[in-house]
Amino acid sequence: MLDDMRVLREAVRDYRLTATAAGLDWPDQGESPAGQPPEQVYRIFGVEHIAEQLTWLQAQQWPDRQLLPNVGWRMPWPEDRDALNYLGLSIGTPFPWRHQMPLFFFDALLYTFVLAGDHEGEIWRYEISPDAWDSVRAAASLATLFDQWTRGIAAGVVVYDEQSRWLLVDDLGSAPELDPLAFPVTPLEETLLRTRQRECGVDMAIMEDGFTYTEELSDAIDAARASIGR
Repeated sequence: MLDDMRVLREAVRDYRLTATAAGLDWPDQGESPAGQPPEQVYRIFGVEHIAEQLTWLQAQQWPDRQLLPNVGWRMPWPEDRDALNYLGLSIGTPFPWRHQMPLFFFDALLYTFVLAGDHEGEIWRYEISPDAWDSVRAAASLATLFDQWTRGIAAGVVVYDEQSRWLLVDDLGSAPELDPLAFPVTPLEETLLRTRQRECGVDMAIMEDGFTYTEELSDAIDAARASIGR
């Protein structure tokens, strides 16, 4: 889902204000207008347009530090075809594997922004492990994701660690009103994961044969990279 831009701006602003109130060093650098994605982004991901919601987020001047829960950081616009390598865990997604851009990186998780189709604007998450087939939607939109993180800080399940100066996810179980999938934690409770996968359209038959599909996806990524060139 693509957020109304006003809603997205407010969600990101509220997250920054709540995070700084908790202790995070994130000075207000003002809002930047939505820019234009680099030309290579269209070629890398095989799409004809890039949503304003993504270009706006990428245009914001954030400090060069981990600002997201569990030491997460926003990834820059990709520079070359190697960005497709990140998508090697996109098993069973209800959209073409290539139509998503790596956006947020955490210690053991990758969050992507879906670029096209009926799922445009959704945020999907993947565990960075060759044996983990956990493709699943983390949030219906960027604003939804930031709202969950904001509520997590307010509820005390995302806390500021003074020693590391990071925001860390503590005990999600103490806030049942929050969506665990929005938070960069592993492992997930399996029943919750499988239920959400079915709800968001993940092909469960493919998931059951993850090893075979991983090889097929790797071949598809190699072919796509070769077609792009440097």
